[in-house]
Amino acid sequence: MESNIIIINATNPPDLEQELGNIGVSDRGIEIMKEKMIFHCFRLTNVDTRAANILKQTMLSRGGEAAVSAATVNLSAAHTDVIIGATRHQLRQAVARLREQPWGLRPIAEKIEEEFLK
Repeated sequence: MESNIIIINATNPPDLEQELGNIGVSDRGIEIMKEKMIFHCFRLTNVDTRAANILKQTMLSRGGEAAVSAATVNLSAAHTDVIIGATRHQLRQAVARLREQPWGLRPIAEKIEEEFLK
């Protein structure tokens, strides 16, 4: 018998829970894995470059990614857009840390939580 690839476009926990259940994953296994298997990629606009540097470090330290403009590193621009790529699990960890940071990161953390973690 030949193996096949089936693309799963589960972008929310209930859809992924169903997919995992369909292959016989235990309830406990589903709870452990579901936040690690949903990936989000999104763009934040007009972020203070000081905040963008913290955001990038925070995402990298949790295994995610944050792309920023080249002008962010040396603060030669006041603001930048940021593209984030992370699992729900990584975002949840980052949001907890970002809430404590200055330069507008608390409201950014709240927006991320509202959009992806509720």
